[in-house]
Amino acid sequence: MTLPIVICDDSALARKQLARSLPGGWDVSISFASNGQEALEAIRQGKGDLLFLDLNMPVMDGYQTLEAIRREDLSTLVLVVSGDIQPEARQRVMALGALDFIRKPFGADTLTDILLRFGIISSSQPQTEIELARFDDQPVDLPGLIQEVVNIAMGQAGKLLGELLGTFIHLPVPRVHLQPYPRLANLITTRPDADYSGVSQGFSGSGITGEALILIDTTSLPTLARLLPETQQPDSNSELEILTDLAGLLAGACLKGFAEQLDIQFSLGHPTLLGRNTSLQQLLGSNQQKQVLAIDLDYQLPEKKIECDLLLVFTEDSLPALTERTGYLQ
Repeated sequence: MTLPIVICDDSALARKQLARSLPGGWDVSISFASNGQEALEAIRQGKGDLLFLDLNMPVMDGYQTLEAIRREDLSTLVLVVSGDIQPEARQRVMALGALDFIRKPFGADTLTDILLRFGIISSSQPQTEIELARFDDQPVDLPGLIQEVVNIAMGQAGKLLGELLGTFIHLPVPRVHLQPYPRLANLITTRPDADYSGVSQGFSGSGITGEALILIDTTSLPTLARLLPETQQPDSNSELEILTDLAGLLAGACLKGFAEQLDIQFSLGHPTLLGRNTSLQQLLGSNQQKQVLAIDLDYQLPEKKIECDLLLVFTEDSLPALTERTGYLQ
């Protein structure tokens, strides 16, 4: 009997990779969803007896999807597949009824072992070339490839930030843009009148160069300082230390995870203060006219009213090398 499966992830690459990781010779029908709302509709139509569910998605995220499945008493088994490696993320989804939590990136063997353990399959074999070819008509463009690589990398950075601050970090959906550098400020905030402080850290390796920018609303700095044991009395010096520490932690961890997936090594420069208590336009500057590939990651602590942007900016000259490296992921 054919088992209807839904693979739900906002990343086209992640959907394709998961489909190609399923056991071969398995009688399944596969539907794809790019957010929880689409997945729920497929389940209501009887297309999702088994759901592979990402957590960080637009429209409706994985947590909201699990809550809706429980609320509507929908008949589906859920395996969460996510790059959010914070312990609380796993605890939350298990409490909401997920069968298990699969950490990205994963191999076909990991997926097969879980399916065997829960009795969803009784035996396994690799997919044949003919089976794998079913997914060849789903090409992924460069922004889509980069989005999934960064999605995994930011989970590692988010875990470190959560451990540092002793709280759960709401991971963002990576936003990837290919556009002129001067337009970057318009991507980051809906609060154009806020004052920001920022730090830049350059990186390069394997024909890829760019900079990682930590940008934070200046009003958040005293709150961040109080969250750190060593800076209980926030002042201008401790706030500067927070900026440089965040740059080292978030940018370092994210770039490390990014590089590992593409089998490259980045050399990192020293963090450089861009400015304090000023506008985003002034922080970022406007004298660079070339196209850049920019990824905006908005880390949030809603209960503390803190937002911190990590902006990864790759130069136009890096695009050929990025295209080549990410192409192997398909």
